[in-house]
Amino acid sequence: MGWHRELLIGFDLETTGTDPREARIVTGAVIEVRAGEPMGRREWLADPGVEIPADAVAVHGISTARATAEGHPADRVADSIADTLVGYWRTGVPVVAYNAAFDLTLLSAELRRHALPSLADRLGGLAPAPVIDPYTIDRWVDRYRRGKRNLEAVCAEYGITLDAAHTAPADALAAARLASAIADRHPKIASLPPADLHLRQIEWYAQWAADFQAFLRSKGDAGAVVDATWPLREEPAESRPV
Repeated sequence: MGWHRELLIGFDLETTGTDPREARIVTGAVIEVRAGEPMGRREWLADPGVEIPADAVAVHGISTARATAEGHPADRVADSIADTLVGYWRTGVPVVAYNAAFDLTLLSAELRRHALPSLADRLGGLAPAPVIDPYTIDRWVDRYRRGKRNLEAVCAEYGITLDAAHTAPADALAAARLASAIADRHPKIASLPPADLHLRQIEWYAQWAADFQAFLRSKGDAGAVVDATWPLREEPAESRPV
């Protein structure tokens, strides 16, 4: 039947900004999806402990006042999200996140910020896996398609309805449905076991990063560096607190 018809875990964070190492979690969602249908969910609203910039509020609609009044402490939210994801990974269930390198890097930074165990620590030293990233897969299987590659645009390409975009539950559900739709269109993706697909995405992301870096340098940006790490960019060791 293929992994895309089995249990998938949609995951999304809405945040205070676009730098995953500096931004804070505002909302999060983890949704169990089977054959495109939601089976269960968990949602979080955090008090990030910092002002939520107006640009971010315009995206996800959560103001600083609301987050402060209704949100749970940021450390408890990050810890709960991490434990929830790890529970699925321990049983081999794939976690689906659109542009996973952003969400997982941000979650990892939050855990570090609050001196909480990392994802790898919670997995006994293993890397978080399997992860399925429709962004990375679509960019590989249809690399010459013109147009945007944001979640809304790629959902439209594959016929996935995305209601209430930029809310964590809607984006998490759309990501899981999108993963299944990509696998339906591309049988070679559907045929790969999730563990193998995870490893392929590491390669595909690195290849994309190398190509994009070369493109930027060809356009005159001689110092351009595109991070090739997927799905989790750990903080460099020299910048970690001792």
